[in-house]
Amino acid sequence: MKRKLLFILAFVLAASLLTVMIVNAQDGQPRIPTDDEVNAVAKKLYCPVCPNTPLDVCETQACKDWRAQIRDQLAAGWSEQQILDYFVQQYGERVLGEPQRSGFTSMVWVLPLIAVLSGIVIVWQVLRSWRLKRAEQVSSEISTPNSSDRISKELQALVEKELQKFD
Repeated sequence: MKRKLLFILAFVLAASLLTVMIVNAQDGQPRIPTDDEVNAVAKKLYCPVCPNTPLDVCETQACKDWRAQIRDQLAAGWSEQQILDYFVQQYGERVLGEPQRSGFTSMVWVLPLIAVLSGIVIVWQVLRSWRLKRAEQVSSEISTPNSSDRISKELQALVEKELQKFD
């Protein structure tokens, strides 16, 4: 019985060591990034050769090389931001699909907001002035009747005569 227990214990210990060695061996292999991971970074970059073409859909050799470089950097453990910073450092901000939100490029984000707010203010001012002009027009019409609103004495007498017929 003691021998059987010792055999089971040795078997469990050997199985545990084997499992640890397999897991440790797998961790030592470099992780290969998927195409989706590469394209997630490539979507944020633009081709240096083709105008207005995102890196993930461009088929030039330069873009294929860039995607391969992104794959290598991801496999080496680089973060997405580190990769983007590397390409900006190498080729300038023109390779970014979305401008950075700092410094002069922040105007790209601020100017549309300013334009929309200015448009709202202008439309409000125009509508207000139209409303004020209309109110002035109505009040002037009420206070001073036009000459066309006056009835001549002959016409008034004729109307009264016709009305008396119905009494």
